[in-house]
Amino acid sequence: MAEECDTCGRSVTVDEAVRRATFGDLDNDRWQTLCCPDCGARLRTIFVGPDS
Repeated sequence: MAEECDTCGRSVTVDEAVRRATFGDLDNDRWQTLCCPDCGARLRTIFVGPDS
C-alpha cells in the first residue's frame, strides 16, 4: 500500500517512508509519523505498539 505525498506528489510505500517521533501527547513507543523521503512532509501517523 502506498501513500501519495500532498507536497511533492511522490507515491511512498511504508517501507520507503521516514519514521519520526509523533507530535503532541502521543506515546512515541506506540505511534510513529511516516514522512516522505524526498521532501520530508508528513504522510500519516500510525499505531506501532502492542495491542495489549
